[in-house]
Parts: sequence; structure tokens; C-alpha cells
Amino acid sequence: MREANSTSDLAQTLLTNTEFLADMARFAETILSEADVRKRHYLNDNDWERLGSDERLIRAIEDEKIRRVRNGAHAREKAQQVFVKAPDVLDEILSDKSASPRHKIESSRELRAIAAVGPEATPTAERFVITINLGEDHKLIIDKPIRPTAHDDGEVIEQELLPMIAANKRKDGGDGGEPI
Repeated sequence: MREANSTSDLAQTLLTNTEFLADMARFAETILSEADVRKRHYLNDNDWERLGSDERLIRAIEDEKIRRVRNGAHAREKAQQVFVKAPDVLDEILSDKSASPRHKIESSRELRAIAAVGPEATPTAERFVITINLGEDHKLIIDKPIRPTAHDDGEVIEQELLPMIAANKRKDGGDGGEPI
């Protein structure tokens, strides 16, 4: 059992523990249970009671709750808790003999999306695309990922002049103000 002074030290330590403050905010938001918080942070009954009366700690937890609401963490975590029920509901619709075929198909699509299988599960990579219209239905297209990927062909874009630009480039380096 800790004495009052050591509980004060514990409160001071927990004031700077961002995980504890976030867990206490989750407890206040009913995302975590009291037992979860106490188990994660090794708090006995006396610690729990004494920490609950520390005004600085309570203010820090309130500030964390406000921060979580403002940055959307509270809503995201609550939605994740509700979302875990979706596969069971979709399974009921898919297995229901009296459900319309349209509802069954929509249910299977949603289940596939949740399971992350199929072509739509592949995340779209950021790419840069350069299209140069050369006229007469001729186009030069460069389509590359911004970051190299495992499926990239490894081709490096060389800095070389296109034949039509090289042919028009003057030897003296001047262009006389005319377009190429």
C-alpha cells in the first residue's frame, strides 16, 4: 500500500504520461473500462481513489478529452467499436433466406470491402502523370509512382532531349526569341 506522499508522486508522474492521460480520457468516454485502465497502469484501489481527487490530474485528463474531441480521435475510436458489429449484421442479411437478392449482393460487397479482398482492396498509390501533346494524335505520356514501389519497373527517367527538340536547338545556344 502506498502512502499519501507516494500517491502524490504517482500523480505527478502520471501528469506527464501521455498514454495514461489518453487511457483516462478513453475511460471517461466509455471506450475503456475502469478495470482496463487499472490493469494497464498497475493501479490498486487506494491509488485509484487518491488519483481521483488530484485536481491537476483531473484538469490534465479534461484537457486530453478536449484534445481528442477536436482532433477526431474520440469519434474514430467510438466508430471503430460500433463498426465491429457490421460483419455480423451483414452475415445475417446474406444468410437470410427471405432477404431480397439485391440486399444479399450489397451485403456481400460490403463484407468483401471489410475483408479487404479483391481489386478494390489495393490502395491507390500517389502518382505523377505528365502528358505532352505532340500534335497529330501523338502523345508522350510519363506515368510513374511518386515513391518507388515493389511493383515498379525500376526505370529511371533520364534527362535526354527529345529528337524534335534536339533538331531545333541552335548550335550557338540562342533561340533568337523563337519558340522551338
